[in-house]
Amino acid sequence: MKTLQSLDYLVFLFYFLVVASYGFWVYRKKKSAQTSSKDYFLAEGSLTWWAIGASLIASNISAEQMIGMSGSGFKMGLAIASYEWMAAATLLIVAVFFMPIYLKNKIYTMPQFLNQRYNSTVAMIMAIFWLLLYVVVNLTSILYLGALAISSISGISITACMIGLAIFAVIITLGGMKVIGYTDVIQVFFLVLGGLVTTYLALNLVSEKFGDTGIVKGFHHLLNSADDHFHMILKKDNPNYLDLPGLTVLVGGMWIANLNYWGCNQYITQRALGASLPTARGGLLFAAFLKLLMPVIVCLPGIAAFVLHQKGSFQTEMMQGGELNPDKAYPVLLNLLPAGLKGLSFAALTAAVVASLAGKANSISTIFTLDIYKKVINKEADEKKMVWIGKATIIIAMILALIIAPMLGIDKKGGFQFIQEYTGFVSPGIFAMFFLGFFWKKTSSNAALFATVGGFGLSILFKKLPGFMDLSFLASSGFSKANADGVYEIPFLDRMGIVFLFCVIGMYIISMIDRRRGVEMKGLEIDTKMFGMNKSFAAGALIVCGLLVALYTLFW
Repeated sequence: MKTLQSLDYLVFLFYFLVVASYGFWVYRKKKSAQTSSKDYFLAEGSLTWWAIGASLIASNISAEQMIGMSGSGFKMGLAIASYEWMAAATLLIVAVFFMPIYLKNKIYTMPQFLNQRYNSTVAMIMAIFWLLLYVVVNLTSILYLGALAISSISGISITACMIGLAIFAVIITLGGMKVIGYTDVIQVFFLVLGGLVTTYLALNLVSEKFGDTGIVKGFHHLLNSADDHFHMILKKDNPNYLDLPGLTVLVGGMWIANLNYWGCNQYITQRALGASLPTARGGLLFAAFLKLLMPVIVCLPGIAAFVLHQKGSFQTEMMQGGELNPDKAYPVLLNLLPAGLKGLSFAALTAAVVASLAGKANSISTIFTLDIYKKVINKEADEKKMVWIGKATIIIAMILALIIAPMLGIDKKGGFQFIQEYTGFVSPGIFAMFFLGFFWKKTSSNAALFATVGGFGLSILFKKLPGFMDLSFLASSGFSKANADGVYEIPFLDRMGIVFLFCVIGMYIISMIDRRRGVEMKGLEIDTKMFGMNKSFAAGALIVCGLLVALYTLFW
């Protein structure tokens, strides 16, 4: 294990001081106005489009994603970039169709939307569920895997890294959404710069391995030496088909995962909910452009490590417990960086973790304060009291995550898969509940409850199905594939798409029965004019779509 040198610590200290001092300056500058809870939790009206866009990406990309997706790049190639590139398309859909509904109906939290659209029972069930999910699954995994990543390149113990990250994140989060939003701009700058430095090093190493110099030649050698790693749509005979089942990434379950994450997730939408519609849309468009760049930072280093490994490099460094571990690709490359640049990458990883932790902690405190404390525990709470409760919630949530994280065995599952698996059980039902709640006024609250509980039950049923039923008959259509044990199972993303369809059908039937019984539905205020776009947004969206078509055509 390599350790950081004095120059690395100086670079990291510079990063820390820049973020901390800028955050403090934002806090002091905006403090006079910070009297309302909505201002504290949502930075109402004060985040610019570039701050919203940068904050969305900073909250989304964490260390486990940089390491996990580089590992997936090593194992399956550029195909894993579908999570990033399809997210760019998803952000445009959220900007055009979801944001106008949220802002027109003055929605500040996701449980508030469910309360307004359905009833308080659905809202409270989901508020408690989201709190548990955010603390027990998301906060813990970001904290533990982030500490694991930083420990692997710095030599500092995992426990010390976890405590340091938690304290840094709490300091930023206590400043409120304004401080998070604006410091995220700096976090993204370091994240992108540090990521590009690692990609530059990786491509240079490939170039040198083939007796050339320069990153362009390095990329050409990647294309020639690992042609099988540059296909976005995997065929049925590909060993990674279960993870990314062919066209499903374009027309199936990938949309459910992405639309639920980017459109129905407090953690993400919170950044835009306090803004005007043009500003919110501008932020989402900026985030879409940044998403197009992300595979260069998170996938290419993994593919480069694969080619170098094939050529005899990293034979011992990539091993863990006698087996090849693809997730070691990114840390192995980081350890080759010279002094100073390694400090920059250390800062980039820390920025990714701290920004994600701050965003999650802020969402936890927003949902608890506005949807549970104010509605159930203390209905008379004034603005000052609610801000105080929000700050206390942040500290308690982070302490709980510090205690729980080491007990979950997260590192044994693979970080990216850990989060995808647990959220994938519930996202089809949740998205069905939001989707019909938005666009079909006849959807009833009983139907919403069915989607929540039934969606989860159906996800577990399809997961366990191969244990008591032979699914090989689906193999010819691509809806099942033999796993490592020879058992045919339905690919994860296909499973999400199937569960979503079952939930929508079930919700339609229940809503029609409720309507016949005379149950009153609570539709939202929707006007088709809300979905109109200004020229600059439409032009930017067209450019994003054009680039996506070009990328998928080039790397089909």
